[in-house]
Amino acid sequence: MLKRTPLFAVHQKLGARLIDFGGWEMPVQYSGILDEHHAVRTAAGLFDISHMGQIVVRGGAAPEFLNRVLTNDIRKLQTRQGQYTLMCNERGGAIDDLYVYQVETEEFLLIVNASRIGDDAAWLNRQLAAFPRRDAVDLKNLSADFGALALQGPKTAQFIDACFPSSPSQSLISALRKNEIVRREFLGRPVYVSRTGYTGEDGFEMVAPAEITPALWAKVLEVGAPFGLKPAGLGARDTLRTEVCYPLYGQELDENTTPVEAGLGVFVALAKGDFMGRSVLADQKARGTTRKLVAFKSAGRSAPPRPHYPIWSAGPDRRPIGRVTSGIQSPSLGVGIGLGYVPPEMSAANSPIAIEIRGKHAPATIVPKPLYRRS
Repeated sequence: MLKRTPLFAVHQKLGARLIDFGGWEMPVQYSGILDEHHAVRTAAGLFDISHMGQIVVRGGAAPEFLNRVLTNDIRKLQTRQGQYTLMCNERGGAIDDLYVYQVETEEFLLIVNASRIGDDAAWLNRQLAAFPRRDAVDLKNLSADFGALALQGPKTAQFIDACFPSSPSQSLISALRKNEIVRREFLGRPVYVSRTGYTGEDGFEMVAPAEITPALWAKVLEVGAPFGLKPAGLGARDTLRTEVCYPLYGQELDENTTPVEAGLGVFVALAKGDFMGRSVLADQKARGTTRKLVAFKSAGRSAPPRPHYPIWSAGPDRRPIGRVTSGIQSPSLGVGIGLGYVPPEMSAANSPIAIEIRGKHAPATIVPKPLYRRS
């Protein structure tokens, strides 16, 4: 039985095409992937991300505990700030990549991937049981209590304030800086609003009690309609994030892939002290890795690259050197693009490669990240 978000009936009414996404019945598109993609790049798109998880960690020892289980440094955060981070196992493999927000001095909100909610909660609880100051940490998986929306696009800041009533003493939501979060009210209930993004565009995320999420969705669509806002599904979310080379758990990341291999070493704070997986990650940073995540762009006309397609070296001694992890026909660039792992010695920008597509070798070139950048 597929799980459904609080917005399932809304998606049906809008005529969305629904698919199985990690055990959730989710909208892959409404008006079409290309239309929704371009709406986000030029105006605004609204995504249902209620399938993602919310874990709250509170208490005097919460910062110390989180710094032991996450790769980034919690001490860099101030109240109302968030950061991208990863949770690793003893081998340095990524259990999940996530966002953590410090909503109060001793209260943190973790936004985790939908497919990893159960694994993440179980892992955190096991680590907490072995934590010396566990009595000073309260950890709750509240994923079932919340819905969530992602509002993305260059025009979002022009209308986000109209979605929430505010008093003169409150700062405008549009004044949030990147990775900041605030609490606001909607229908008398508290809503977390952050400014983070997963598309390469400006944008805001709203985490609300599940029962008011449909009303919040309707309000945002109403307010944003004059600005070109459209509902957007998982198809556009994938093309948008691939263009800016953001990783997707289960494709670029898994429990056998480290943040350093995935090019996310900047989010691994070795200087903060010991944490899970640190020794392996420190060794990889010092000695290098056996593979590296690269971005590539197709050099000619061909069918678009797809996950698991083999990557080959170019030239007369052509041989398989890796596999595609994400691949699409880029709506913004008009060519096939993708991400994949190759040996470090073959990862230099402008290196020619070939992608095996339906038994044929389509020429491509390794290029710097991101593939798309707003001019």
